[in-house]
Amino acid sequence: MTRKIIIDTDPGIDDAMAILFAFAAPELEVVGLTTIFGNVQTHLATQNALRLVEFAGRAHTPVAHGAEQPLVIPYDRIPEIVHGADGLGNTHQPAPEGQAIERTAAQFIVETVMQHPGEITLVPVGPLTNLALALDLEPRIVNHVQEVVLMGGAATVNGNVNPAAEANIWHDPHAADQVFTAGWPLTMVGLDVTMATTMDEAYLAGLRATRTGDYIYQISRFYQQFHKLAHNLDGCHTHDPSAIAYLLDPTLFTTERGPIRVITDGIAAGQTLLDRRRAWLAPNAWSDLPEVTVCTGVDAERLLDLYRACILRP
Repeated sequence: MTRKIIIDTDPGIDDAMAILFAFAAPELEVVGLTTIFGNVQTHLATQNALRLVEFAGRAHTPVAHGAEQPLVIPYDRIPEIVHGADGLGNTHQPAPEGQAIERTAAQFIVETVMQHPGEITLVPVGPLTNLALALDLEPRIVNHVQEVVLMGGAATVNGNVNPAAEANIWHDPHAADQVFTAGWPLTMVGLDVTMATTMDEAYLAGLRATRTGDYIYQISRFYQQFHKLAHNLDGCHTHDPSAIAYLLDPTLFTTERGPIRVITDGIAAGQTLLDRRRAWLAPNAWSDLPEVTVCTGVDAERLLDLYRACILRP
């Protein structure tokens, strides 16, 4: 039986790599893409999502346009140095033929979850604004979603925007704090594991045997250059695809459990702070909060084998 997922995304090169991974995995049914700002502005995220479903031969997959601003703070930083001006490594893909559906991302999430209680897994791989808005629209989705598996945060390592914060959480920390404390089954696939898995040049070149693999190779050229500049790395970190890998095989990861709060202002805004003390001391802002699952270790070799197997599947 396939697992129904909605990918909330800001494509983005690693988003594209994750979306194509999910489409290639027979265990997953992508029932929709919802778009968000982050790697690009939301209007371009929507165009790129449409491009990806059409490239994958899944043009019937709904794409819902999402929030264009964070809940509280302004959004005015586009990481063109990471993903290029077009979000897909400046590869200048043709315009999509399709259009986004009329419902907003939050509406689509709520309607789909409530129509399929216990069956939908939400996979946000960008800022969490759409999920927070969905919670505001219909709080009962907490009890009707199967799971939330998100790429974002950093529990045991530094962030990648600054020492405190990972980019997806930093872009809308207020939404992230709402999502982490909502009480639904939630797993965080953060920088603790995504930066521990590297796709080097030989690995990416080895994907070119299929049309999808060649597409990934082409868009990765720009991404590789960024990683060389920023990290002195002859390869790229495996961010968003790691969330899809968790869905397919959670045994790839070691995990911890505990409540997380997201710092919403000050120098540490965007930090995902995991309480490891098990709250036996005086009551505090973490007390009585639901525990979430946090990935803290990964079998990188097995994860890369899984990704390769899916992308190279005939």
